[in-house]
Amino acid sequence: MDKNISSRDGTPLAYESAGRGATVVLVSGAMSTGATAAPLAAPLSERFRVVVYDRRGRGASGDTAPYAVEREVEDLAALIEAVGGEAALHGVSSGGALALRAAASGLPVHHVSVYEAPYAMSEEDLGERARYTERLTAALAEGRRGDAVELFLRLTGLGEDVIQGARQSSMWAGMESMAPSLAYDDAVMGDGSVPRELLSSIRVPVLSIAGDASPAWMREAARAIAESVPRGTYRILGGQTHMVEPDVLAPVLADFFTR
Repeated sequence: MDKNISSRDGTPLAYESAGRGATVVLVSGAMSTGATAAPLAAPLSERFRVVVYDRRGRGASGDTAPYAVEREVEDLAALIEAVGGEAALHGVSSGGALALRAAASGLPVHHVSVYEAPYAMSEEDLGERARYTERLTAALAEGRRGDAVELFLRLTGLGEDVIQGARQSSMWAGMESMAPSLAYDDAVMGDGSVPRELLSSIRVPVLSIAGDASPAWMREAARAIAESVPRGTYRILGGQTHMVEPDVLAPVLADFFTR
């Protein structure tokens, strides 16, 4: 990240941009930095000015306690002001939930797209989310960052063999360093249910996307988002999972942002 701004509470935020044209800000999800969004930024930058940034508490950005979701909305407000005063937003996973919250807060956003914002679609899943929140809070309070990362990986559906393999990998130290930010994404998701009342207040067009190779509940959540906003569109991408291919997603976003 080659540029820095300060959020309203003084937290330094690192970002970079590429391309020319209307501004699109990419909002990453849990355990991700702005660099995670770079593969999508590349094809989009052929038509737009694409901005990626490190959310607070990760990458080259700073952090300020105590955390509140409102601070992350203020981070986006400061970023949008710094890059021209108006933007479209695209959020991935829990970053999609943050983008929706930002739009509902009245930020100068003209389009919002989200890819598989992971809202729970059953009472069983809501119960699992509540147990995750409780265990994550305890692990982080006790300094057990590795356990916090494991909890998150289990929540995403990874098997124990994969998780233990990740623990032995060179990436594990970096994952542990970002573990405190898992609480931030958990807060962004609220109780895990689709925030229909909040979504109903969004006045700009919203595109909610899922992959047809993802679990059915992710497609259900994507549809629920589109149905909860006044100007929502639901889109399925063939052959795609939660790890969507940038070259498949980018043309869909470009079409939406230029309508």
